[in-house]
Amino acid sequence: MRRRRPVLFALGALLFLLGMLWVGQGLGYVQWPRSSFMLDQRVWADRGAITAAIGLILILVARRLR
Repeated sequence: MRRRRPVLFALGALLFLLGMLWVGQGLGYVQWPRSSFMLDQRVWADRGAITAAIGLILILVARRLR
């Protein structure tokens, strides 16, 4: 049980940050890398929001574990 908490927390944080990057790219706020196929594509903003939400849920679950 002790090993699950840090793993869930790290995975949640990674998914949250990745999702936020996708949202930024999909909405055109983050123009990195310049040759990315995700730039200004609304579908990637939606997928990023879902990914970030899953990451937050994993963080909350990890915080509730004893």
